Amino acid sequence: MTAIDDSRIEHFVAQCRRAARDYRLMKCSSGNASWRIDNGLMLVSASKSWLSDLTADQVTVCRVADGAPVQGPKPTIEIAFHAGILRARPDINVVIHFQTPFATVLTCRKEPVDYCVLPEAPYYLGPVATIPFLLPGSKELADAVIAAMTGHNVGILQNHGQITVGKDFNETIQRAVFFEMVCETIVRGGETIQPIPRAMIEKLGNA
Repeated sequence: MTAIDDSRIEHFVAQCRRAARDYRLMKCSSGNASWRIDNGLMLVSASKSWLSDLTADQVTVCRVADGAPVQGPKPTIEIAFHAGILRARPDINVVIHFQTPFATVLTCRKEPVDYCVLPEAPYYLGPVATIPFLLPGSKELADAVIAAMTGHNVGILQNHGQITVGKDFNETIQRAVFFEMVCETIVRGGETIQPIPRAMIEKLGNA
């Protein structure tokens, strides 16, 4: 059995609860999270766990190399894309898959969405990747998510949910919260919404 410092488990549990309770990124068992630690390992929320009430025995230790569990319960059904993103992105350590109300509404839109309606979008989020609807937990979905997130920090899974990545929990949660804020602005504003001028978007994105 792989020995993992209890403080790592405690930190992961606390951050998952924070994402679900304080920022309401997940409801019940929707959503999952992962955190790269050392020795090629990652901590992942267990299958069907509620992140708002996550406990230490609902945390799985998996290998980043292939997503295989080495300690703990069965990991989230989306373990393949969590591990794959961490392999493809050595610059990031945290992956959060979530389903917030307004962002999820926009994942079900037929037409493309221009998310650059607030400065936070180009400055903190960058371009938003779009992944077509594919069966949750499938290899096809994992491959599509990994490919899309190699060049993006925020992505939408059509008719499914959202995904954000970052170097730590603060950065990843902030991106998720700002994305939901942007999406709420778009949904509530309806057809009257005016995006930021393209020239300003480029300046904000390079700030």
